[in-house]
Amino acid sequence: MGVDGGVVGFVGLDSFSFELASSLLRSGFKVQAFEISTGLVEKFTELGGYKSDSPADVGKGAAAVVVLLSHPDQIQDVIFGDEGVMKGLQKGAVLLLSSTISPLHLQKLEKQLTEDREQIFVVDAYVLKRMSELLDGKLMIIASGRSDSITRAQPYLNAMCQKVYTFEGEIGAGSKVKMVNELLEGIHLVAAVEAISLGSQAGVHPWILYDIISNAAGNSWIYKNHIPLLLKGDIEGRFLDVLSQNLGIVEDKAKSLPFPVPLLAVARQQLILGMSQMQGDNTATSLAKIWEKVLGVGILEAANRELYKPEDLAKEIVTQAKPVNRIGFIGLGAMGFGMAAHLLKSNFSVRGYDVYKPTLVRFESAGGLAANSPADVTKDVDVLVIMVTNEVQAEDVLYGHLGAVEAIPSGATIVLASTVSPAFVSQLERRLENEGKNLKLVDAPVSGGVKRAAMGELTIMASGADEALKSAGNVLSALSEKLYVIKGGCGAGSGVKMVNQLLAGVHIASAAEAMAFGARFGLNTRKLFNVISNCGGTSWMFENRVPHMLDNDYTPYSALDIFVKDLGIVTREGSSRKVPLHISTVAHQLFLAGSAAGWGRIDDAGVVKVYEILSGIKVEGRLPVLKKQDVLKSLPSEWPFDPTDDIHKLNMGNSKTLVVLDDDPTGTQTVHDVEVLTEWSVESISEQFRKKPACFFILTNSRSLSSEKASALIKDICSNLCAASQEAGNADYTIVLRGDSTLRGHFPQEADAVVSILGEMDAWIICPFFLQGGRYTIDDVHYVADSDRLVPAGETEFAKDASFGYKSSNLREWVEEKTAGAIPANNVESISIQLLRKGGPDAVCEFLCSLKKGSACIVNAASERDMAVFAAGMIQAEQKGKSFLCRTAASFVSARIGIIPKDLVLPKDFASDKESSGALIVVGSYVPKTTKQVEELQSQHKQKLRSIEISVEKVALKSSEVRDAEISRAVEMADAFLRAGRETLIMSSRELITGKTSSESLDINSKVSSALVEVVSQITTRPRYILAKGGITSSDTATKALKARRALVIGQALAGVPVWKLGPESRHPGVPYIVFPGNVGSSTALAEVVKSWSVVAGRSTKELLLNAQKGGYAIGAFNVYNLEGIEAVVAAAEEENSPAILQVHPGAFKQGGIPLVSCCISAAEQARVPISVHFDHGTTKQELLEALELGFDSVMVDGSHLSFTENVSYTKYISELARSKDIMVEAELGRLSGTEDGLTVEDYEAKLTNVDQAQEFMETGIDALAVCIGNVHGKYPKSGPNLKLDLLKELHVISSKKGVFLVLHGASGLPESLIKECIENGVRKFNVNTEVRKAYMDALTSGKKTDLVDVMSATKAAMKAVIAEKIRLFGSAGKA
Repeated sequence: MGVDGGVVGFVGLDSFSFELASSLLRSGFKVQAFEISTGLVEKFTELGGYKSDSPADVGKGAAAVVVLLSHPDQIQDVIFGDEGVMKGLQKGAVLLLSSTISPLHLQKLEKQLTEDREQIFVVDAYVLKRMSELLDGKLMIIASGRSDSITRAQPYLNAMCQKVYTFEGEIGAGSKVKMVNELLEGIHLVAAVEAISLGSQAGVHPWILYDIISNAAGNSWIYKNHIPLLLKGDIEGRFLDVLSQNLGIVEDKAKSLPFPVPLLAVARQQLILGMSQMQGDNTATSLAKIWEKVLGVGILEAANRELYKPEDLAKEIVTQAKPVNRIGFIGLGAMGFGMAAHLLKSNFSVRGYDVYKPTLVRFESAGGLAANSPADVTKDVDVLVIMVTNEVQAEDVLYGHLGAVEAIPSGATIVLASTVSPAFVSQLERRLENEGKNLKLVDAPVSGGVKRAAMGELTIMASGADEALKSAGNVLSALSEKLYVIKGGCGAGSGVKMVNQLLAGVHIASAAEAMAFGARFGLNTRKLFNVISNCGGTSWMFENRVPHMLDNDYTPYSALDIFVKDLGIVTREGSSRKVPLHISTVAHQLFLAGSAAGWGRIDDAGVVKVYEILSGIKVEGRLPVLKKQDVLKSLPSEWPFDPTDDIHKLNMGNSKTLVVLDDDPTGTQTVHDVEVLTEWSVESISEQFRKKPACFFILTNSRSLSSEKASALIKDICSNLCAASQEAGNADYTIVLRGDSTLRGHFPQEADAVVSILGEMDAWIICPFFLQGGRYTIDDVHYVADSDRLVPAGETEFAKDASFGYKSSNLREWVEEKTAGAIPANNVESISIQLLRKGGPDAVCEFLCSLKKGSACIVNAASERDMAVFAAGMIQAEQKGKSFLCRTAASFVSARIGIIPKDLVLPKDFASDKESSGALIVVGSYVPKTTKQVEELQSQHKQKLRSIEISVEKVALKSSEVRDAEISRAVEMADAFLRAGRETLIMSSRELITGKTSSESLDINSKVSSALVEVVSQITTRPRYILAKGGITSSDTATKALKARRALVIGQALAGVPVWKLGPESRHPGVPYIVFPGNVGSSTALAEVVKSWSVVAGRSTKELLLNAQKGGYAIGAFNVYNLEGIEAVVAAAEEENSPAILQVHPGAFKQGGIPLVSCCISAAEQARVPISVHFDHGTTKQELLEALELGFDSVMVDGSHLSFTENVSYTKYISELARSKDIMVEAELGRLSGTEDGLTVEDYEAKLTNVDQAQEFMETGIDALAVCIGNVHGKYPKSGPNLKLDLLKELHVISSKKGVFLVLHGASGLPESLIKECIENGVRKFNVNTEVRKAYMDALTSGKKTDLVDVMSATKAAMKAVIAEKIRLFGSAGKA
């Protein structure tokens, strides 16, 4: 990013800084420089630079000054002297120190500079050349300093070179990284010389070693670039002096920390020993001759021997190879099994043996023949392959009990593929010759790992007699991608493997020492790894194994104990051949230390633990988990003005429509009243453009596709967008690629696809902030909230996604990772929270307008206000002619179009609360959060929820017949459950099954999703609503199962959970469709949505009466005696959409018992309207105590037969017990005459409720009072009811003050006018029994009924009619 009129100064020009200055000039900066020597200055001025007369002159008017410092003594004159830089430097300037002096001197300098001058931004900028093959020779900068200094310096750093690594914090990181790199270079050089010397002494040509190992795991930059010079005698001895001095500085620094560097220490001692061999001051002595003296090996003589090509020898051997009919294979471990299985695939007959019997069973399943012993495996074989762990095992299988040698046919060939010492191989060959069976031996150690073994792509270094090699040629060829035949007889192949393992082992150990040293320095180890990977200290093993250390993942790809064995071979061979191997021996000791500590079976990168334990540091390069509240509080205050109104105004003046290409339906989770297209024909898109909406969505579901198919799909949609735009009068639009807020999806492939059709944009905007999902981007790091913690996204389960996994939490690094380095992290721009909150929309606009065309820019955000500020600034930039391509989460979309949140959507917003069928819940998402949510759903809703689990194995991995049967089973069960009104959960089995590759995993996901689609599409029952969990699942369910072509987003059922209204063309038009993302919400979120969308609000009698009081109506409480009565009440209530109460009288309970109560409770729980269960007229403590334990929602304490004092005591006692169980209590004061369920109260025993007593009685803790105002149980006299309404009014006044509901028993026979007057005077519950009972009895005796089913049907219908009439009379119809 250029700076208008920006001036950059240089104090000192060397080859590196000249290149930096040239780059600045090309980027449009004015550059001025001071340099004493004239050569570079002339070139500099020819390029357009300006010559300055002094360091002070350089600083005048400069926004940034680069100062070269090679020694601490320069600091005073160059920076603080009379003509020093500080004399001319302006306030707010950036001072870039390009230096190799120690971090301590740099830190002292920074302190002095910032104390002497306010607002000078000091950055340490160490410049070096990159050594990786792709970037060889190009410069890179390692910059360090305070966060604000780095931010201020970033534009200049980026303009100076393409690769900038920034280490925020203490200055001096460049010097520290330099030390780490020098440590590695020194160790690698000594290891390379030891390797070549040992190989030469073992009789292997040095150039052959070089050619093979420079393309193998033992390679390093030093080995590849220095060994040719060494072998040619082109490196002089003075090189040792320089390197020794550098390593001495590093070693001294390690001592001061303190930190152990055994490999570095012994490497330096070797260098000192080499220097001692130089003749006097003759530093021009060839380095090769010096090492020959030190190690006693004639390296140059060996290098000058006749050369040959091992690959050509291999081709000759394979061409002349003899046919092989039978192969024996001993050792079916991880590598061996893959090799043997590949031989089977290559149409060889293979008999295998392994001590682990389950492996033999597995081998037979693969088509092999199983043997019982090594002897058994050799029967009739032409070639016997041995792939065991070590020499001891090789000896045992050949010569031990039931050994192979005794039984092997004469003339057979033995291929020893294990890593063993050359001496063992040579000795074995002699022993086999003495057997007198004409047995041939091929020494053929292998390299490449388990995966390559199974694919027949190993590297094999074979040696032996020509006849032996020809006998095994076809086998070796089948197993290898690279086959080398090494001259020198048996043992030469193992010699090459031994040298490779020497280097590989030392490189792993040195990587551990270097990374631990860097961690002790306080460097960001992940950044350190990235830097060293581009420096001279890199190696194949460094780049391969250090990621294991950074991830703290020691899954054993190659166990640590393997190098205990292999380096043991190296040191033993060195000893026997009189070659001193100092560095290899120390590395061996480090692996031994790791093994002794119990880490032998973990990955060999685990050798780093030796350093971690010794020094107390951690190499693991993970970002810390932060406390959310602490982080959010530490941020600046939000921008004080809400930009939403401005966004609306800007959008009115902005002709651009926001077109959101949504890779799954969950992107609509923050919007409402926005249309979604599930197909993208030109006609459909053109129709949308003509409506001129602020926004519309196109559901691509591309996350379920392969990368290639996703790109093709996006290109197709963009082509249609272009055509539709023209049809609609050149409608203008901005593309948003809405993706997952946890960074999963096809990036950058989809963005590249858009650009390929629509052309390059001014910038790509990357904004994964999503508040509802707890996704925050702070200081360029993307976090996922987990309760009160912020977890870096790269450390979550989402980053381990089989298809879209990643490691980087820092979005700059994530862009580099996902683009495979095409967009380096340091080239990614960033809008900080500080800019959003301090500068507001205008600052955002200015920043966006200043971006270089084609830039990638990430947006930090920690609140909806941040998002709105960015959106307002972006619209301003668009109005100035800028174009952007956005890859964002859902929050950006709602902010960009100025969405104002509305209340959550509930069933009442649809007609779904009138539906009688169950809801359909479809779950396909596999993220752990979904699994927890499903478990919580099943736990909370186990009474009404029915679960159907579809086996992933059956639908994705088995035959079509098995798949179809599984689908049919699920459909049949789902239809039955839905018709019964049950909430029906259909889910894939929870065990995550993945493929070997990301494409295979996507294919399995696709098959599972298609199975769920088939199930939903075959269900014939119309659900009350449909909820789909997971992005792919929700998309496929909507488009494929429900045939929806468009939908309207109504709002959200829960924060981040959108609700759609499906279009009229869909299978179930008007049915609410809830799109529940896999990664949203707490563990209870799914259960909460299902609860809020349940047709039943609850079973609380008190809640029912409270609602009645607020609504001015009453609830009917109907006595029930059997299943028909229960069903009649529930059916009438559902039909009238009314609450109701099921009452059980003691007389009914005596006959029906617990089963009757259970039926009532079950019916209430499954009803679609609020139903509670009430125990009526509990006249004894025993009855009521039992009732309190049976699940009733409320009980009636009937002490009306007691004296007032006894009634108060009795009622109070039960009320206290009921309150502890949250059960509502109704009590009676006064006494009704009449008969109910066999209990009769004569007229002379009846009593009206006393007002004064009522006031005292309400203090017992009751919730409802059954009053006696002339009402009776049973039938009223012929003269009709005579209710004392004045008494009711008085009681209402008292009860209103006390918060007690009034209840009227004996509602049967009351006329409509009296009912209404009672309701007006506070009656909220009417008990109805007699009329319902009469309807039942009349139905029993009327008409001919020949079957009990007819009786049930007739009686239920008769009772239902009476109950429905009472519900309407009480005013509760429609109030559910």
